[in-house]
Amino acid sequence: MSTSFHGKRETENGKPVVPQALPLVAIIGRANVGKSTLLNRLTRSAQALVADFPGVTRDRLYGRVDWQDHAFLLVDTGGLVGGEEALGELVRRQAEAAVAEADVLLLVMDGKEGPQAGDAEVIDYLRRTGKSFLLAVNKIDHPGREEILPEFYRFGVDPLFPVAAAHGLGIGALLTALVLLLPRPGEAAEAAPGIRVAILGRPNVGKSSLVNRFLGEERLMVSPLPGTTRDVVDITIHWQEQDYVLVDTAGLRRPSLVAAGLERQMVLKAIKALSRAEVALLLLDAQEGVTQQDLRIASLINDQGKGCLILVNKWDLVQGGPQQAKKILERVAADLEFMAYVPVLPVSVKTGHNLPKIFPLVNTIDSQSRHRAPTRELNLLLKEITERVPPSRYRDRPVKFYYLTQAEVQPPTFIAFVNQPAGVKDSYRRYLLKQLRERLGLTYAPLRLYLKGRQRRK
Repeated sequence: MSTSFHGKRETENGKPVVPQALPLVAIIGRANVGKSTLLNRLTRSAQALVADFPGVTRDRLYGRVDWQDHAFLLVDTGGLVGGEEALGELVRRQAEAAVAEADVLLLVMDGKEGPQAGDAEVIDYLRRTGKSFLLAVNKIDHPGREEILPEFYRFGVDPLFPVAAAHGLGIGALLTALVLLLPRPGEAAEAAPGIRVAILGRPNVGKSSLVNRFLGEERLMVSPLPGTTRDVVDITIHWQEQDYVLVDTAGLRRPSLVAAGLERQMVLKAIKALSRAEVALLLLDAQEGVTQQDLRIASLINDQGKGCLILVNKWDLVQGGPQQAKKILERVAADLEFMAYVPVLPVSVKTGHNLPKIFPLVNTIDSQSRHRAPTRELNLLLKEITERVPPSRYRDRPVKFYYLTQAEVQPPTFIAFVNQPAGVKDSYRRYLLKQLRERLGLTYAPLRLYLKGRQRRK
């Protein structure tokens, strides 16, 4: 029996204000200038604590940066477009898409090779857009390279930021200048009317159809052609005395299939939408299983620490009986092992199978992600956990945990003070997280654990 959910309409007057996404900074530049290396350096340079977030092997194209009480999203647009030719025209096309969504642009050039043909046209284009941008000259990693810097002043961009992304040189000055260009956070007139749920997935997995099913009407355009949804659409609905804001995003395609212009903009919109959501619904295709692009999307969700519910759609097309269905779910769980805490629900948007279970699970995930444990309770747990299975010795010295506290919610983030953070093995960290998850009843919440060094008082 099919099921539909009837949504509460948004009105022009009194429309709820959704908190803004984090500012977005896009890195642009030709191939081999070090964009990915710079992104990795910037997203990790400000971390004073030791962190370990389970993930999958992937080309990193996105990350969050925290610097001087500012936070922003950093995107490597080169990573979004697949292969890169070596001419300035491609860099300009990257900029066209990034300008549409980014708040600040970071142009990277190669300090080893010097200015290249087409660089001046890119600079002129950036000036005409009116968007703020900085010019970082990478690979300035020894005094001899500084002699080439005057050649970059021909573009009339001042100041230049000589950096060596591979070694961390000049990164502090670049970040300090970058945060000064970020827009100030807007003040929301009122809180969002409910749980914000980002609906993510590859094209043609049924995202818009799912929203239409919830609404009980053809509110969003649905087409069998992939890539129909080209914007982020917020829809407020009401179900069993709870409000939700559904964010239906454009499908994320494999980087090699992301064409110039429009579809790069779609990807940036999806990333920003996720940053302002509290729970993500990741739709998979039951017949296709978990693809590389599904892994990429799951990694974005995991990186942002969002609660997640995985929906295996088109379950009505699964043949082979219970044994085949069991194999499909086991394969999904194995492929997404780094998000083993995330519930997996087989659904059929077409028939309504299991759709009534979605919102109760979203409520549970959101509630657990907001959980805050008292410090006293955490330290009693820490004592029990570490006494039951003590950590291994490190460099012939015992590893001792002194204190555990919760720093944040959404996701629940814990800081453990320990005498030798480097001595805590990954296996023991996983043990700590598993015990915290079980003892605190956080079955479906993403958890983060930082280790901070502390010398024992004499």
